[in-house]
Amino acid sequence: MAKYRIHPIVMGAKIFDKGMMTYQHDYGTPFIIPIYSWYIEGSEKNILIDTGEFAPRTSTEIEKAIGKVYKFEEGLAKWGLNPEDIDIVIHTHLHNDHCENDSECANAVFYVHEKELQQIHNPHPLDFRYNEDFISEIEQNKQIVTLSKDTEILPGIKMIHTPAHTPGGMSVLINTERCSVLITGFCIIEENLNPPPRIIGMGMEVIPPGTLINSYDAYDIVLNVKNMADVVVALHEPKYAFLDTIP
Repeated sequence: MAKYRIHPIVMGAKIFDKGMMTYQHDYGTPFIIPIYSWYIEGSEKNILIDTGEFAPRTSTEIEKAIGKVYKFEEGLAKWGLNPEDIDIVIHTHLHNDHCENDSECANAVFYVHEKELQQIHNPHPLDFRYNEDFISEIEQNKQIVTLSKDTEILPGIKMIHTPAHTPGGMSVLINTERCSVLITGFCIIEENLNPPPRIIGMGMEVIPPGTLINSYDAYDIVLNVKNMADVVVALHEPKYAFLDTIP
């Protein structure tokens, strides 16, 4: 079985209220999150998890918090790749900041849960982060493979349905050279997985995502995911912006 290496690439950034990550906590606290594409190395296929933002913003404030923010082609070039070299894109979900560069990957197969396609074409008014324009080209080109259940994409890479943040959210379990790593399919930071003492003191073992479908279900999903792998990577955790490879 292949042993993979995971390379986080910052393909965007947001400055917003921390409560967008931590449900019911830290509202009013400014926070900067990186938006990642994750390059999975170690197969004959070039694999990405998500494609990031098309026109990422940057500033001195952002770079101080999370380092360099790359445009899509620039971020791939760091690893000797062009968009045309990407063979597989695994989508955690289809909110715009996770799929804005999909059309750049002309030769890729895209794996997406069927409920994400339903959402992007008919989103609830509360969920404004879906924009079907970003997937229209790959959909017309029949590049999308829809999933309805947990699926092994390649030996050692498995997509797991974890609908905490969106109905079709998929976490990705990867066997690396050192251990098992799970990248969450929902938008959280490290604090969601390992809350500070003041939160633990309230009887909470985890914090659900700040935007979610059902708070009770989301709590249970985050708690379950926390024990699925040796290393659990929160999808928007800033510390990975300063690493070339994880774990």
